[in-house]
Parts: sequence; structure tokens; C-alpha cells
Amino acid sequence: MSEQVETSSPRIWVFIEQEDGQPHPVSWELLGAAQRLANDLPGSVVEGVLLGHNVAGAAPQAYQYGAKRVYVIDDPILEFYRTMPYGVGISNLITKYKPEIFLFGATTQGRDLAGMIATHMRTGLTADCTELAIDPKQKILAATRPTFGGNLMATILCRQHRPQMATVRPRVLPMPDSIPDATGEIIREALDMNESDIPLRRLRLIPSEAKINIEYADVIVAGGRGLGGPHGFKLLGELADALGGVVGASRPAVDAGWMDYEHQVGQTGKTVRPKFYIAAGISGAVQHTVGMSGTDFILAINSDPRAPIFQMANASIVGDLYEVVPELIKQVKGMRNGH
Repeated sequence: MSEQVETSSPRIWVFIEQEDGQPHPVSWELLGAAQRLANDLPGSVVEGVLLGHNVAGAAPQAYQYGAKRVYVIDDPILEFYRTMPYGVGISNLITKYKPEIFLFGATTQGRDLAGMIATHMRTGLTADCTELAIDPKQKILAATRPTFGGNLMATILCRQHRPQMATVRPRVLPMPDSIPDATGEIIREALDMNESDIPLRRLRLIPSEAKINIEYADVIVAGGRGLGGPHGFKLLGELADALGGVVGASRPAVDAGWMDYEHQVGQTGKTVRPKFYIAAGISGAVQHTVGMSGTDFILAINSDPRAPIFQMANASIVGDLYEVVPELIKQVKGMRNGH
């Protein structure tokens, strides 16, 4: 059952992505960004949009990260993600409440859904943004994204159509602080759709092999072209295991087939913000470093003392990584064993 909501304030919406009732952390990162946008857009309000079945329990978390109101469409049809019912449900919300700005995570689901909605609403969509701001003169969204293979940055404005839409990759934006006692309002809306209206059916779910979630790892041991071949990643994996972390890779290493894409860090891979990042045999090209520049502490290992990675590293080791890494493994294991 819908409720009447005052609509004069500019609305900044964030899609709260969830799977099996568990919100994706990028939703909270986007709420933090939405609040920063709201600070520069007078009178605006930050709100969340949540779809699924038995998912309203995620709304209090959205309040803690800045949402003043959460629009919930709860229906058995939405139990698992399908483009059509999610897209139609959200498009109906947009038509009714007319948000100024709508932000999505650049995840598999977010990219699919945002593209469908932008097409349906005949508005623009800036994909894979790295920065969001309010243009000081026009008071509209200025969405910045890389172009020409990451060699240039383009800032895109959507002057005429609404909502102004953007997707942002996980971990590009910082996680905002949670306010545990924050409260808000739930607005429930109906889907107004039957299963017979949807041509797509899910016959069964075939689980994929477990994949790493490198974007939210606290420790990453990454290797690049300097490893000389795929055998080097076995060594890095041993160090990562000793540190309780995961293995990352640069684009040249992935392009060479030494590691899978899900391990790739950089402009065309994943953006990460670990507490500790070891860059072994990575030269430090900007296409890689832009994806890990938010790291708390970087240790670089390279045989070339002039490697650009040393300019941003907190600690550097100039030497053969096949001598350095085994010694690091030995030292870490010794510390863990109390020696």
C-alpha cells in the first residue's frame, strides 16, 4: 500500500542492491556519496530504493548510512533478480516520485538494471564513474569517468533529462561512517505485476565455483609482468595465505593468461582499498595504481629502482622478488608461530 510523500525536495536516490536479503556494501558507499552530493544541492534529500522479497529488514541499515527514507517494493516475484520486474517496478517509482539523481553500483546486477531503466525513462546514464559532484553553476550532477582506455577523464552532465543516472564501481568511493541510532521512514509500494506478465522463468540455479571478493579484501598480494610467468603467482598465493589475504594481478599478467580476470586490479579491473597491498613485479602504470590508490599501506617489490610504483609506496624493496618473497613468507610464518 503506497503512502503520500511530499515531492518538492530534490531527491537523490540510491539503489540498495541485495542478494538473498544481504545488501551489497556498494550500496552504503553510494549513500555516503549521495550525502556529499546533497550537501551541495540545497534542500535535497537522500533516499534508498529496495526491491526483493522479505527484504524490508535492510532498511534500518540504509538509515545508518544516510538514507532518510527507503522505498520498498516487496513481492514474491522479486525473490531473485530478473531485469524486467525490477526495471518496471523502479521505473514506476521514478514516474511517481521524480528523483533528480539515481545512483547504482557498477556490479553485474547494477549495470544491467541501470541500463534498462535509463532506456525506459529516456534519460542518460554515465557508467563506471570514479567521481561524483554537483556542478557549482548548474546545480546538476557532474559524473566523471575514464575514457580512451583510461588515458583521459571525462566529466558528463545530463542537462535535460531526469533522473540523472550513474553507476559507480565498488570501492571507488569510501565507506561512510555508520550512525547506529539513525532512523528513517519506509514507503511501501506495490509491484502491480503478475508472474504471467514476465516472459523469463528461472528453471534452476546452477551455483558457480566460489569466487574471491577482492574488492573488500584487507590484504592483497599482487603480481605483474615482472613475475615472468604464471608460476610466480603460486609463490604470491603462499604469501597471501600466510597474511590472511588474497592474490591480485595487473592487467598485463591477466592479458598474458597468468591469472583470471577476477583477480585484476586497476582501471579496467577491480578497485580495491585494502589495509595492506604488496605490489610484486608491478611497474606502477597509472592504469593499475588508480585501482589501488586508496590503500592504507603499500609495499613495493621490484628489481628496477626507477619503477614508478616506488613513488607511491610506503615501503620499498629493490631486489629479485623470487628472493624477497620467500624470505617474507618465512618471516611471516615465523611471526605467526611465535618465533
